[in-house]
Amino acid sequence: MDQKLLVVAGLSIQELFEVHQSYAVVAPFDAAACFLAIGMAIILSSWTENFGDSSDNKNLLAQFRSAAVAIASDEKVALLGAIQSLFEGSMYTFVFLWTPALSPNDEEIPHGFIFATFMLASMLGSSFAARLLARSSPRVESYMQIVFVVSAASLLLPILTNFMDIPSGIKGGGISFSGCIQLLGFCTFEACVGIFWPSIMKMRSQYIPEEARSTIMNFFRIPLNMFVCIVLYNVDAFPITIMFGMCSIFLVMASVLQRRLMVIAEGQKSRSEDWTAMKRDTETEPLNI
Repeated sequence: MDQKLLVVAGLSIQELFEVHQSYAVVAPFDAAACFLAIGMAIILSSWTENFGDSSDNKNLLAQFRSAAVAIASDEKVALLGAIQSLFEGSMYTFVFLWTPALSPNDEEIPHGFIFATFMLASMLGSSFAARLLARSSPRVESYMQIVFVVSAASLLLPILTNFMDIPSGIKGGGISFSGCIQLLGFCTFEACVGIFWPSIMKMRSQYIPEEARSTIMNFFRIPLNMFVCIVLYNVDAFPITIMFGMCSIFLVMASVLQRRLMVIAEGQKSRSEDWTAMKRDTETEPLNI
């Protein structure tokens, strides 16, 4: 979905929450159900089924077997898939953690406005990534290392601010000072998410064959979805700071793997350039008779 529409959705939800105080909790869900019904009607009346090319159909086992072969034969593909899984795992975990992190004592926070702010930060990140990708330097493999480190640091803020405020035990009230600091870090993380998507798509087009791209990325989503399900199932078993700490560790690991990917790519590029130069010199060298 377009990020501008998500910003509008967040503001609209906040408006519904404030206007319909009598059923504020369910009002956003009722509005979402209405839009889903409208979307379903449009799809049923205007969309046609796309069966694709029947000659390209393969059974599921064959698709995953070819994906496993591609991953095992090219380290760059394996690194890129692991990087995406680590980042997306942290991102999906963050989606479920930001609300309790900002309101540990049931503070009254404007969820709709905060969500709209997140989407605005993500949109700014995407715009910044578009400018970076339009330039020849820095390369995407280089600046993404910094993006992952900044993401890890932003998700460490809930751990650091945990020592700033002494729990008062009083429920309700507005957002606390530590919550404001966390909100700033979360907006930074969302900006990094906005940079991540166009950048990872650029690297996919460079390193993953187009005919197997979707299968390979779905292959890596298996451990990703397993991790997210395990985290959500045990969400009450671990303190929220531990979960944010795990996300930060994953993002640091993604930065390390991104560094490895850059080294391999630059090494292969250098060898290719040396081979091209040697071949050109050999072809232009005069024969001594």
